[in-house]
Amino acid sequence: MAPSILLVLLSLLLIPTSGYVQPHEDGFISGVISDKGLDYAKDLLIDKGVASIVLLQLPEIEKSVQVPLIGKAKVVLSEITIKDIQINSSSVKTGESGIVLVVSGATANLSMRWRYSCSTWLIPIGISDSGTASVKVKGMQVGLTVNLRNQEGTLKLTLLDYGCYVGDLSIKLDGGASWLYQLLVDAFEVNIASAVEEAISDKIREGIGKLDNLLQSLSKQISLDKTAALNVSFVGNPVLSNSSIAIAINGLFIGRNEALVPQVFQKGLKISAACGGLPKMIKVSIHENVFKSASLVYFNAGKMQLIIDELPNQAILNTAEWRFIVPQLYKQYPNDDMQLNISVSSPPLIQVTYQDIGATIFVDITIDVLEGGQVIPVACISVDISASCAVEIVKNKIAGRLRLQKFSTYLKWSKIGKLHMNLVQGNILG
Repeated sequence: MAPSILLVLLSLLLIPTSGYVQPHEDGFISGVISDKGLDYAKDLLIDKGVASIVLLQLPEIEKSVQVPLIGKAKVVLSEITIKDIQINSSSVKTGESGIVLVVSGATANLSMRWRYSCSTWLIPIGISDSGTASVKVKGMQVGLTVNLRNQEGTLKLTLLDYGCYVGDLSIKLDGGASWLYQLLVDAFEVNIASAVEEAISDKIREGIGKLDNLLQSLSKQISLDKTAALNVSFVGNPVLSNSSIAIAINGLFIGRNEALVPQVFQKGLKISAACGGLPKMIKVSIHENVFKSASLVYFNAGKMQLIIDELPNQAILNTAEWRFIVPQLYKQYPNDDMQLNISVSSPPLIQVTYQDIGATIFVDITIDVLEGGQVIPVACISVDISASCAVEIVKNKIAGRLRLQKFSTYLKWSKIGKLHMNLVQGNILG
């Protein structure tokens, strides 16, 4: 009967932790990405960046150079392609200035084609040659600094600084009389290095732009089902410390047709949780108001209601089965089918402690008799249920416990006389 989304939220609550920093008081779901999480994200971004650069073709380079004894030669380097990149070391740091990512000691291998032509008054017939070459780039340094800011409920990623520096490179020519022209191609080292630096810098700018567009395109609410949506608009600016990033979203449930307007809840306890294994990469904090908002949305939508007209022991839903327990029922409606109309009478009460989550649910069970195509309510039993649960993630599995703390019933009203509640409870609810 309870909405399945509540179970999803419960599964997010793992091991309670302390020392959590709330990035913003209006964020009811908060997260902290630790240094381990930042390293993971850094490696993922670097892998994506390298994949976008490999097989990248650089612009053609053309240059006129003076060759001893030959004269002026026109040299063209074409099909300059980055074949692979190897990362030696990388780091990511956070602070007031933003998020700084640095790659150092990287190497890259390039391939290219070369050709030249020249003529001189000593040799009236033009001279030309062509071939291939390989380039080894060493000591490459790449860095960028970005900042994250809240922009009307979404995250804005701004590129503050970036660049690429090539430490050294060597060129090896193949084909034709290439051994004669090593000196000639050496004159292009600066041009090739500049082309690599500009290409990688352009890719950084392009990649950050795409990532910013992705963040800006994220919806501010997620539809969960036909009834509810989750308000996932960001609240406040991310908090950047020396080794972590803390973010917060509103996190409250809203009706599918409701606008994103502030909802007023009194501050209470939150449960912090860590996920990603040991060492923890992400810590999540879910405020009890998230559960309260879910309870209120589904209750107001009339979704906390269930009609039971089929049971494994179908005989229970016939008045004949009740003739000894409630004689008046069988006397008034002999051998008639029945159904149980179960509805939550008020929004469930949710309370979060540091040990578990408690819930108190007030349920009305109306006994209906089905006679002559009519549904006839004959009695209503109120049930008060109090339970607690705790959930944790152990390795790759979700484990938890559910404890029933209180279960009480009483007769709310009856058209078939007084009911013996202990017998009714055993017959219906047992």
